[in-house]
Amino acid sequence: MNSAIQELQFPYGSSGLDAGCGFGLQTVLLAESVGEAGHVTGLDISPESLFYARDIADKVGFSERVSFQEGDVNELPFDDDTFDWALSVDCVGYAPIEPSPLIAELARVVKPGGNVAILAWSSEKLLPGYPQLEAHLNATSAGIAPFLKGKKPELHFHRALGWFREVGLEKCKAQTFIGDVYAPMTNEHRSALEALFQMRWPSVESELAEEDWAEYQRFCLPESSDFILNLPDYYAFFTYSMFQGKVVV
Repeated sequence: MNSAIQELQFPYGSSGLDAGCGFGLQTVLLAESVGEAGHVTGLDISPESLFYARDIADKVGFSERVSFQEGDVNELPFDDDTFDWALSVDCVGYAPIEPSPLIAELARVVKPGGNVAILAWSSEKLLPGYPQLEAHLNATSAGIAPFLKGKKPELHFHRALGWFREVGLEKCKAQTFIGDVYAPMTNEHRSALEALFQMRWPSVESELAEEDWAEYQRFCLPESSDFILNLPDYYAFFTYSMFQGKVVV
């Protein structure tokens, strides 16, 4: 996340929108990047998420540099040309919703010349030594989500450059960032990976061959003695991809 924010180079003292901010972790990082003179507004549809976001911002002393507002990214509750830039992480363009109108809505609230960007999880290798099992898991309905069977290829996240150009943004570009984790892990990293395994491939039994299901239970469940995170040489990596463009002056 830090690498992506650094790449965006939002101006010091600028005002930005974090659309679909969740718990506000990246909102705080964004506020840090634009300095004390800047301000970041986090928007999310979930009141529960915003409760935690405000608490986190308060604990790190950023209450004056960020604010949070409940709202829907489909219809942003802001006037035209409100912000210097807008970013959405794992939200706009990633959920199974027509993406171009959402990109256009972000662009609407950004001033001419300002930046619009989306960032989302794009790939991973989590099962070292078991590429066939991982390939089969990633071919399930859960594994290809949020891309749904029957969805137009143009709506896949990796086609986002087309969405940006379709709504009239210019100087569009894409970049991928990599993160990795390896043994020995901190408790925090291990807990995060355990949660990711549960989130990545839920309810896959009906779509797997019997042999694959047995291997999944053996290597992907924390209660198994052969859980893959127990490997002394465990290594995994994941990527986040970012697409961005500028509002026409």
